[in-house]
Amino acid sequence: MTDRRAVDGIIEADWILPMEPAGTLLERHSLVLDKDRILAVLPWREALRRYSPEHRWNRPGHALIPGLINAHTHAAMTLFRGYADDLPLAEWLHDCIWPAEQRVIGRRFARDGVRLAVAEMLRGGITCFSDMYYFPAITADEAVRAGIRAMVGIRVLDTALGFGATPEDTLEGGLDLRDRCQAEPLLHCSLAPYAPEALSAQVLERLCRLSTEYGLRVHSHVHETRDSVEQACGRQGRRPLEELQNAGLLNRRLVAVHMNHLTATERQAAARAGVHVVHCPRSNLKLASGFCPVTELLAEGVNVALGTDGAASNNSLDLLADMRMAALLAKGLSGNAASLGAETALRMATVNGARALGLDAEIGSLEVGKQADCVAIDLNRPQSTPMYHVQAQLVYATQRDQVTDVWVAGRHLLDQGRLTSLDVTSVLRQTRRWRQRLLNPSALDRIRRWLRPDRLRRS
Repeated sequence: MTDRRAVDGIIEADWILPMEPAGTLLERHSLVLDKDRILAVLPWREALRRYSPEHRWNRPGHALIPGLINAHTHAAMTLFRGYADDLPLAEWLHDCIWPAEQRVIGRRFARDGVRLAVAEMLRGGITCFSDMYYFPAITADEAVRAGIRAMVGIRVLDTALGFGATPEDTLEGGLDLRDRCQAEPLLHCSLAPYAPEALSAQVLERLCRLSTEYGLRVHSHVHETRDSVEQACGRQGRRPLEELQNAGLLNRRLVAVHMNHLTATERQAAARAGVHVVHCPRSNLKLASGFCPVTELLAEGVNVALGTDGAASNNSLDLLADMRMAALLAKGLSGNAASLGAETALRMATVNGARALGLDAEIGSLEVGKQADCVAIDLNRPQSTPMYHVQAQLVYATQRDQVTDVWVAGRHLLDQGRLTSLDVTSVLRQTRRWRQRLLNPSALDRIRRWLRPDRLRRS
């Protein structure tokens, strides 16, 4: 017998879904990890014959999948979870969320909110997230500290006079963050304007120049609500997607979030330009923002990824739940039960997410040479048996508490349900303190007035 090569670890699972080639299912296989990379994918016995692992993780009854990619969220806003529910979007923002942000936003808020979000995401199998919020440098720090992969959005404001704005929130200050991200293997950067209608044509054109010069994704809310589209038409005489096109931003670097209100012409233009779309189904439903035409976009050849949006509007960072909702919603809206199948839903949360962020050479599938970002899910539970079709079971019958193990770049961040890089007790203690600060009577009174039965009946 030849000498076995020493490696960092071997993960053994009943099923491995590498996602590439599409539809592949490997039974009784092992993933061989060395440093931060996938070295091999082999049958159980063959892996042990060739390699001598420092760590051997045997997970019977589990499926091993690529790490889930949350292509759109506002991580620090997790501290607003449940703060203002059952309100229309405009009132939710103007009467509740923005006033609350004015009272509490700051570096500590961002730090504690991101820690809570990362703890939740890791426990649900999310290994990479794309963020858009204040204090992006804090988000970057906390992502590195916890060991999760992140694409941090450089906020884009016409001025730095908004509440919570700091030099790093300006475009110039944010570009310094890009240099730091280049030095951190887990960090990546994007330009993150809130929405095209919130910026002048001059700023949009500058964004285009910077995106081209630095090769940065542009991550923005686009056509989220019918009102936002109508308001843009009233102010600028053009729909937001047309504004982006005029500025040169309708291209393969655009990551357009929501895209709920599109004409057929706009769908075709997005497809021709190679725009990536991020679908946030549960947030859209919660805020009654509209429906992303996922079935039509996919048919046009558009790459569609998945995002949770923030926990303030979702109310959880649970990509498995959004994956299931995306599949069910597409079926219901199209009247075709085959319109968005389980394999497609899984690809939206993995391969498509990596492609949207420009990271598909490194993550999104379990292939030799790629980063070792992977998730073990226990399918040996009453709600997941009997097993006939692994992909369908993952999409339609699996809950996030079935995620037992998570590895990011080969680092074991969730070990049989226990977070290894975060002190959950400390995270929850800080969360309770923020709850006390946010229990402001005047703000809560505004929410209660909106929730009066007579008000709801009128609306």
